[in-house]
Amino acid sequence: MYKYETIIYWSEEDKSFIADVPELPGCMAHGASPDEALANAQEAMQLWLDTAREFGDPIPEPKGRRLVYA
Repeated sequence: MYKYETIIYWSEEDKSFIADVPELPGCMAHGASPDEALANAQEAMQLWLDTAREFGDPIPEPKGRRLVYA
């Protein structure tokens, strides 16, 4: 399992749960339940990382949690 922060939320527009991985630009997935969205996000992360390696793109180190500024 990857240690990138994953934000899971319900999308009324899509009628599904969305799992967004902010540290990996464009990396997100959806599912009928939060668990399904997270499992799909794990696959999306693997694809994102494999593609970055293939093209020699930088891979960010996981921060572990989001920093929120007031």
